[in-house]
Amino acid sequence: MEKLSVLKDYFGFTSFRVGQEELIDNILNGRDTLGIMPTGAGKSLCFQLPALMFDGITLVISPLISLMKDQVSSLTQAGISAAYINSSLNHSQYIKALQNAKDGKYKIIYVAPERLSTEEFIFFTQNAKISMVTIDESHCVSQWGQDFRPSYLKIPQFICGLADRPVVTAFTATATPQVRDDIIDKLNLEEPYILTTGFDRKNLYFSVQKPKDKLAALKEYIERNKTKCGIIYCSTRKTVDEVCSNLIKSGFAAAPYHAGLSEGERRYNQDSFIYDKSNIMVATNAFGMGIDKSNVSYVIHYNMPKNIESYYQEAGRAGRDGEPAECLLFYGGQDVVINQLLIDNSNGNEQLDRDAIEAIKEKDRELLKIMTFYCHTNDCLREYILGYFGEKTSNYCGNCSSCNTNFEEEDVTIEAQKIMSCIKRVGQRFGIKMIVDILRGSKNQRIIKNNLHQISTYGVMSDVPESKVRDIINFLVLQGCLEITNSEYPVVQLAKKAGEVLFDDCKISMKVQKHYKENDKPSKTKTKTKQLDRNINEELFEKLRLLRSKIAQEQRVPAYIVFADAALKDMCIKMPKDSDEFLQVTGVGQVKLERYGQAFLEEINSFRS
Repeated sequence: MEKLSVLKDYFGFTSFRVGQEELIDNILNGRDTLGIMPTGAGKSLCFQLPALMFDGITLVISPLISLMKDQVSSLTQAGISAAYINSSLNHSQYIKALQNAKDGKYKIIYVAPERLSTEEFIFFTQNAKISMVTIDESHCVSQWGQDFRPSYLKIPQFICGLADRPVVTAFTATATPQVRDDIIDKLNLEEPYILTTGFDRKNLYFSVQKPKDKLAALKEYIERNKTKCGIIYCSTRKTVDEVCSNLIKSGFAAAPYHAGLSEGERRYNQDSFIYDKSNIMVATNAFGMGIDKSNVSYVIHYNMPKNIESYYQEAGRAGRDGEPAECLLFYGGQDVVINQLLIDNSNGNEQLDRDAIEAIKEKDRELLKIMTFYCHTNDCLREYILGYFGEKTSNYCGNCSSCNTNFEEEDVTIEAQKIMSCIKRVGQRFGIKMIVDILRGSKNQRIIKNNLHQISTYGVMSDVPESKVRDIINFLVLQGCLEITNSEYPVVQLAKKAGEVLFDDCKISMKVQKHYKENDKPSKTKTKTKQLDRNINEELFEKLRLLRSKIAQEQRVPAYIVFADAALKDMCIKMPKDSDEFLQVTGVGQVKLERYGQAFLEEINSFRS
């Protein structure tokens, strides 16, 4: 087999995406490989294609049942023999799957890391030809990653127990340099070929909003995007239940997902979302890793997540099909407090000692600060995210709320001096809210009781809106003039640069929003999409979508596994008349042509006539 033939016949593509061919070539040459590619960049193909070209079996170690089920369904639809082995199988199903594997019926087997140590599985692998072991979501091996799983640490021991060492490959979407080094070290990769294709997802629009009423803002957004599919992330189970209940009462098709639900409820709600019965999933971070649903048009974080890695991975579940999608973050001051409490109350993993747990907590607090800064910066949001992962980029992307907002520079030196003077006069012992209240002359009981209404800075900013005082304080934190303590009740204190502003005549200027210009100057991505949509007949697209849905229901698979929206749109543009032309549609390989070509061609030809 030749790799381009495999690419077209099984996966329906005529060319590789950025980085895919390099990774595949190194794997086929027998070299250990680490691929760091953003969600939606085609990581799976980088190990699935070589798996078809190797003589033996490829084991894909994956952390989630839903991920395995999705991947195996997609492979089966493409005519590739694959299976998964995890806790969702009963004992007889497990033994049957192993027997089929022994009989050589599978080229690719997805397996949960916990299954690697079972007697039956070890016996099977020691007597089978294992050509490659792929570790998917490989950041789970690092305690510095956001999804650390101790079971991943046992993978090297399993590989050492095989008769012959296979090619070992690892893939992840998000990894800082520290996590990347940890993956190489913990998985014992031997002189690996390492490729980071870049973390940028150009089709994603990033926005931070600070609505006074989050629920009202959420409903307004969903109402404007009624026909679209989206995920709403909340920080706690309680918030998930409250938001989901509210949306359902308002007539939206929403389903909840969190660890407090039974396994059956979670599975039912997840299937409802994947099979398009509910177009909104309201969830904690327990939902999402490995969900391959391609038509998610927006991801809204109702609460700020705990770190940039979690945020970018969760936000990246939007726009997997390459179509423009939105990633909105609704920030509120309480989000910081909730995350701080979640960190402080975390017991860590029982396999780690107390010092290691405390080190992780301290790291988590630092990461929370970086996430908080993201919510307050007026600079390019995409640049901020990519800079976190060590990728340099332009400070203007044209596709985020900061770049599409009209700012002007304003001198806030006097305001900054008033704020820092107030913090100093109260002994650097209060949080932001208290400082704001003192500066604006609030008469709340706590201020009066502590005689804070008698200090010279009381009420000196009474004419400045509360939101602006907060913005200046957060800007001063970003500039290193102030700092927030890592304590259960965070306190705002003076930092090193404070003296320069207070005593050395250092000027402070910050960007202040004038008005939004987003509608005046649409981003390149959005303009391009509008031009593309002019070539798509909405009536035909809807007919093809209904046909896809009917086939998916009959086969009991998600609709996007039959064909992604991008394939349907390409059909609308190319309007194929026969099998040869249908093969030119993106995402159509030989197997899908044989399975679905006639039905879709009949629908297209019927529409044409």
